[in-house]
Amino acid sequence: MIKHKRVINSLIALTLSLLPLAADAQGSPDTYVDPRIGSEGLGRVFIGPSAPYGMVKPSPDCTCAPNSGWLPMPEQVDGFAQVHVSGTGGGPKYGNILVMPFGGGMDRISHIDYREYENIKLGYYDTKFINTRIRTEITTSRRASFYRFTYPADSLKSLLVNCGFFLGESPVPDAREAQQFVGSEVRIESGNSLSGYSRIRGGWNNGKAYTVYFYAETDVPFETYYTWKGDRISDAESQYDSAEKTGALLRFPSSAQTVNLKIGISFVSSLKAKENLRSDIPHWSFERVRENLVADWNDLLGRIKISDDTSDEYKRMFYTGMYHTMIMPVDRTGENPLWSDPEPYYDDFYAIWDTYRTSTPLITLIDQQREADIVRSLINIYRRDGYMPDARSGNSNGRTQGGSNAEIVIADAFVKGLEGIDYEMALEAMLKDATVPPGGNEEAEGRGGLIPYLQLGYIPYGIPRAGNRTVEYSYCDYAIYLVAKGLGKEKLAEKYLRQSANWKNLWRTDYEHDGAHGFILPRDAEGNWLDDIKFGKSDLREPTFRYTPVTSEAPWYCPWWDTFFYEATSWEYSLSIPHDVPGLIEMCGGAEAFDSRLDTFFGKEYYNVNNEPSFLTPCLYHWIGRPDKTSDCVRDIINRHYNDGPVGLPGNDDSGAMSSWLVFHMIGLYPNAGQDYYLIHSPLIKETTINVGNGKTFTVKTEGFSAKNKYIVAATLNGEDYPYSYIRHKDIAGGGQLVLKMGSRPAGWGTTAPDID
Repeated sequence: MIKHKRVINSLIALTLSLLPLAADAQGSPDTYVDPRIGSEGLGRVFIGPSAPYGMVKPSPDCTCAPNSGWLPMPEQVDGFAQVHVSGTGGGPKYGNILVMPFGGGMDRISHIDYREYENIKLGYYDTKFINTRIRTEITTSRRASFYRFTYPADSLKSLLVNCGFFLGESPVPDAREAQQFVGSEVRIESGNSLSGYSRIRGGWNNGKAYTVYFYAETDVPFETYYTWKGDRISDAESQYDSAEKTGALLRFPSSAQTVNLKIGISFVSSLKAKENLRSDIPHWSFERVRENLVADWNDLLGRIKISDDTSDEYKRMFYTGMYHTMIMPVDRTGENPLWSDPEPYYDDFYAIWDTYRTSTPLITLIDQQREADIVRSLINIYRRDGYMPDARSGNSNGRTQGGSNAEIVIADAFVKGLEGIDYEMALEAMLKDATVPPGGNEEAEGRGGLIPYLQLGYIPYGIPRAGNRTVEYSYCDYAIYLVAKGLGKEKLAEKYLRQSANWKNLWRTDYEHDGAHGFILPRDAEGNWLDDIKFGKSDLREPTFRYTPVTSEAPWYCPWWDTFFYEATSWEYSLSIPHDVPGLIEMCGGAEAFDSRLDTFFGKEYYNVNNEPSFLTPCLYHWIGRPDKTSDCVRDIINRHYNDGPVGLPGNDDSGAMSSWLVFHMIGLYPNAGQDYYLIHSPLIKETTINVGNGKTFTVKTEGFSAKNKYIVAATLNGEDYPYSYIRHKDIAGGGQLVLKMGSRPAGWGTTAPDID
């Protein structure tokens, strides 16, 4: 019976959850943000309230399995934890300091329940539980969360605070990518406050232990409390850390129908958590906290304005895409337990391999100071920890996936003129990656396989991710070239420009597949091409499997993380040379062959929309003078793979990577990250105005825009004819207007390939 009831309630909840978006719509950007977009399927986005780059992210936790904590109804709810990530793959991270209202006795430490409905909006979460009939509302500030619990009149008004809960728990000690419990502590501070911490290690980046401290206050004093350690409940006011899970059970007076709860979070101490709570939320107004949060978001989201007649579906997709881009990385300035200095500190780069391509350029475009602070943080992590991260979470570097991609983030900032960054120190950090092997810590930082890369000019098969690393190190070397050249270090620049061509050393010219000639394929240290790949170790046999350009993973008996290409095929990576597309075209046999190759790539669906190495590939038609084909390709990808529903993202959002890809393409500008230009193609929005700072705006405006008129036939920049299919960053940052005249068929605009140096 209860199962049928949950289905009916789920349908009612879906209807109710849609109503606020329509009722509240006043045209401000926040009304078009729907945190549910991409929450189901592969997207894995965080659905709870978050401040921009906020440290605290409270939301439901539905068992310890999902990365974001949340699962759709009718899954159970264990409670509401305060720290989460968004859109990530791999193993979970965080899910710390769980609270759960309940109405029963205080003789047990688990009080799961089921949702009757969910109401999810920007800065606000609301649900009611089926069994206890308790309503929970949540909003947040940057470093403190705010809960409002409404209990039925006949309920026992109770609250659980669990310091031992976390995501990704495994019974196997040191299980790869699983989080592992280290310790916890809880203390009743007064009649309406308590504090403690949760210490956890591991997770996706297999990181060292991190500690999440909390200080919590209620506006209603509790009349009874218990604490627990392990499975032992007592009336002790505190439970010290002895490597067992701890928590507290609170009971409020029967007259207290509504209880407000504020939870300050810190990575430094419980006293710092208390200061965060008092400074962030010095009052008891739930509405004021949410209003301030929405105002902060509208300030950022409003920096890009799109035409009023854009469809509501596209408005939701666009502004939610911007929103997702600014949830991570997390601003933990002043919250670093490892060192203390005045530099900004950001964490949860999860991972730069994903975000450097689109998220970084989007933040740079609309929030230059924020991106400068993020870059300064990367450089300072190098100064303190020895290497910049390719990913970082819980104050620990790791994991590397392909390149040492912080170098591209720095190059992107440098060529776009971001100020306040020590680029000499940045170059030093980049050169550390490029010259000093990380010494057995290759999954955490630096460049794995660096010595053979420098000796041979490529990474031979047998070293994990040899294909990824060779291709991506080549681009990272190009990033070093750009910064060194800009700083006047000519000899150093020349060295890394030469080294940026190393991808060609894995290009097998004589290999043909599906009409395309030349692919990046495995090669051993002696220079031999490998058609058959050995796996395993045996004194009697030498088992092999055939490697081809469409091999997406090794057989099940080979570790997927150690394959030649990680998360991609050779078809994909052989087109992922963003710093030397003219050289790539030449290697493929010229423009005509390259055109045919791209047509095959998309026509045969070798393209993987949810894989970052293919992010730029739809725009490669620009280099053969066919931006019209880029426009067709991008429009088709978005129409087939993106929407404004719960499965509206085609893959893991990866801290906003998928979302920012969409935002750029809807505008009609696409960055080649690490370089100072954007490719122009037909937008999906009639007019977009970007506040680029310093009192200036840049507008992308169309004339004759319609579903039929989907090609750019001519363009002007600030009133002058503009025949080019790309635009420099300085021309956007200086303000102005790009007018795109649209027609029903291509008319020769943009046929000159980009000549970009």
